[in-house]
Amino acid sequence: MLQLIWFGKRRITNSLSIYVKTNTGNTLAVDLDPKWDIKNVKEIVASQMGISPEDIKIIFAGKELHNSTIIEECDLGQQSILHAIRTPPQRLNRSKDTSTIEESSELSELSDSGGKPMNETLTDLPLDESDLQENSSMEEYQDNRAHFFVFCSSPCKAVTTGKLRVRCSTCNTGAVTVDRDPQCWPDVLMPRRITVHCENDLCPAPATISDDTESQVLYAHFYFKCAKHASLGEQDEAVPLYLIKPNLRKIPCLACTDVRDTVLVFPCEAGHVTCIDCFKDYCSVRLGERQFQFDEVKGYYTLPCPAGCSDSLIPEVHHFHLLTSEQYDQYQRFSTEEYVLRVGGLLCPRPDCGMGIIPASPDDGSDNEECRKIQCIGGCGYVFCRRCLQGFHVGDCELQPSSNTIQKSGRYTVDPQRAKDAKWDEASKKTIQISTKPCPKCRTPTERDGGCMHMVCTRSGCGYHWCWVCQTQWTRECMGNHWFG
Repeated sequence: MLQLIWFGKRRITNSLSIYVKTNTGNTLAVDLDPKWDIKNVKEIVASQMGISPEDIKIIFAGKELHNSTIIEECDLGQQSILHAIRTPPQRLNRSKDTSTIEESSELSELSDSGGKPMNETLTDLPLDESDLQENSSMEEYQDNRAHFFVFCSSPCKAVTTGKLRVRCSTCNTGAVTVDRDPQCWPDVLMPRRITVHCENDLCPAPATISDDTESQVLYAHFYFKCAKHASLGEQDEAVPLYLIKPNLRKIPCLACTDVRDTVLVFPCEAGHVTCIDCFKDYCSVRLGERQFQFDEVKGYYTLPCPAGCSDSLIPEVHHFHLLTSEQYDQYQRFSTEEYVLRVGGLLCPRPDCGMGIIPASPDDGSDNEECRKIQCIGGCGYVFCRRCLQGFHVGDCELQPSSNTIQKSGRYTVDPQRAKDAKWDEASKKTIQISTKPCPKCRTPTERDGGCMHMVCTRSGCGYHWCWVCQTQWTRECMGNHWFG
């Protein structure tokens, strides 16, 4: 990597450190003044590339930047990446007697190509194409800048403002110019919507991939970066939260009726609006009641519009990062539990475990002990009966209420599994359940205080020989595999 120091007449009053990637394979570290223009950047880079500034074009976020564009207008952050492309020699069609003035004029016109950066031309995106006409009729509400919100998983770990970026979907380089700006969220989120011109010399030539006309087209891959921290490179990405929008239309919240600056728009036909505080309250109440819904088609745990609209489930679950970290952890746990139960699995019944388990074979209804025997592999190691969810045993199951059945009364939810842990006088019983294992034959709680894994039930009339690890009858296999652990 090359370090560039600017020794021009201008003095840097507010340094912006960025990287410039060239199509010759170099990466240059450059300190710029945000008040400079792109022409100044070309002059700095040209000396290192050994070419004239007029033979360079600067590309950023899918746009070739005009010489007169001011750096601070480009949405650049610390350690952002610009692409400097060496343009091929221009063949000017002119006769031998063309005047020097005409030649200089044409060269000047060529060198002044480019336009405004995308953050200057892009406005807020509607949810889908059906909103395009309405969006264009609401221009009086626009401030000519797009607003994006993202979830930054690292290092911010929070919902922040975001920046839209683009790369070539074939070679993943950012040295591309888009053929048009995205006009709606599907243009950004879905592949093969907008074509690009890739300036990467190493990009596979589309014509060599296939003779199919469709495969000869290069497409844009849009992604987002967090605006709160310095760029961590082109692979630094954040999740777009496209339902969060600035309330430019001054629409009141459907719950508190306040008009807030930032709102969440549900993906229902009516596009109901809620402020962020009310959305957090809505999620918090539904989470406490375990009233989130599991989308059977797409396989995620989510919420619909609180107004009861059909087809209004929130498709991007990262919107729930608006909750506290503790609540989001609880949301993930409930989501996992719901998935496990819906695919025929079960949850480890041992206190403080709750590991999701999907048995290798279904329960055939017979009294096959191997079919009933479930071990919490990857969790606490507990071995239990899949039917009564008690410690593994031989013989018929005792009648037990299902720990996976949630009892509801109005807005109050009772989970029997958690209710067991909420009894004031049963704390000691919970300790016994964690530190002991039941005899597989008579279910007497047994505590192991050392020695081998060969257990003999001390209950009068039982005397069953069993394995502490397998929780089944002691065998020579147990003796050979884990006699001492």
